[in-house]
Amino acid sequence: MKVGIIGSGMVGSTSAYAIMMSKVANEIVLIDANQKRAIAEAQDIQHAIPFAHATNIYAGNYEKLNGAKIIVIAAGANQKPGETRLQLMDKNSSILRDIMSQIAIIVPKAIILIATNPVDILTHISVCIGREYGFPPERIIGTGTTLDTARFRVLLGNHLGVAPNHIHAYVIGEHGDSEVLTWSKIEIGGIPLEDFIYHRNIEFNDDVKKSIDDGVRNAAYKIIEGKGSTYYGIGGAIAKLVDVINRDNKVVMTVSSFNNEVEGVDNVTLSLPTLIGGDGNLGTLPTLINAQEKSLLKKSAQIIRGKLNEFEEKIK
Repeated sequence: MKVGIIGSGMVGSTSAYAIMMSKVANEIVLIDANQKRAIAEAQDIQHAIPFAHATNIYAGNYEKLNGAKIIVIAAGANQKPGETRLQLMDKNSSILRDIMSQIAIIVPKAIILIATNPVDILTHISVCIGREYGFPPERIIGTGTTLDTARFRVLLGNHLGVAPNHIHAYVIGEHGDSEVLTWSKIEIGGIPLEDFIYHRNIEFNDDVKKSIDDGVRNAAYKIIEGKGSTYYGIGGAIAKLVDVINRDNKVVMTVSSFNNEVEGVDNVTLSLPTLIGGDGNLGTLPTLINAQEKSLLKKSAQIIRGKLNEFEEKIK
């Protein structure tokens, strides 16, 4: 299976490395406006192939996307000093339009994964642009809160003494400050959190919850403060999504996708538990959360919709 990655910065190149190490594709093409960077990243990853899995990885142009089932978009402009968020969104919208126009010509049946931040806004814009080129919304997916959900499960696992892959817990809403940790629906091996901590005699008070919430919600800020950017976690999330789509595994993940309505907010793109398979987004699952979490999800949807309204007003 062939994967195209557009944008060979830290997220794009780390995703390529994670895909190669996970053996979820046998061919990867890296594309970047800086071709020397793409060539260098491809060569560097090639040198790890003898220690992992045979993968044909190389740098190329858009024509080399031919035959790719999945296209990862990790390209985008960074915010410059004095530049407003709306100006940055406008710039990245233009970049996305150019990329989508190329994809539509070369691989019109591909599934597109958006990894560029702000991922919810840019996924929404990509869906709008995609409609112009005949892309159905279910084939355009943002990485959304997949990484936040992973962080939630890791921190819960550390406290509970359970492997994260045996914990069902989700972060929904915006991939950002207004994200919602769904405490009311945590299960460990099918057992509700309350029953698990009672049976195992584990302390789980408000201070523990506050610490975990802080660790999830502010993880990116802390990592960026320490080393400048985050890329390993999101690289792993992208590799998992590629694997799920490639194998049509039908896995529930908190990806960012277009919704006609979320908690009374119309026409918004955010993360909810979603069934992912070989055709992309197979459908959003019902959000069976408590009243407080529903209120927080509505607020998160309103924040995203507000940002989209600003952007849409600017480009009129």
